[in-house]
Amino acid sequence: MNIFSAGDVVRFAIRLEENGESFYRKAAAITDDKGVADLFNSLADEEIKHRKVFEDLFSRAEWIEPAESYPGEYFAYLRNYMDGRIIFSADSQSEVPGIHTTAAALEFAIQRELDSILYYQELRTFVPPKDSGTLDTIIAEERKHFARLSEQKRRLTH
Repeated sequence: MNIFSAGDVVRFAIRLEENGESFYRKAAAITDDKGVADLFNSLADEEIKHRKVFEDLFSRAEWIEPAESYPGEYFAYLRNYMDGRIIFSADSQSEVPGIHTTAAALEFAIQRELDSILYYQELRTFVPPKDSGTLDTIIAEERKHFARLSEQKRRLTH
């Protein structure tokens, strides 16, 4: 029996975006660097847009079952991935009070963006080819988030 359905995986992506928005708003509030705060607020706004894309995808979904070596293999993989590296989870939100520097907030965000990219690449397995372009767009945006955060961190530390 699968613990997750394809719909669950997209619902999880929606939660990731909600938690990402929350993290970026909190991170913007703790930094005293206006440029970094503006970046965090901009990323929070983009997370809202991503959430809406996933809500739309979920509402009109035609799910594809991934190829597996044995029944439940792919969902077991995703479950283990999610259990081991939940991206912008409620638990990761509890780490925010422990982030006391702008550099630490940037590093935390950079890692979560990388995790998001991997998750969304895996999510492509579940969507029909006609919707894969939507995910590709979000992956490209997450890569831009990563680049913007990395550039801001580089400026801050050099």
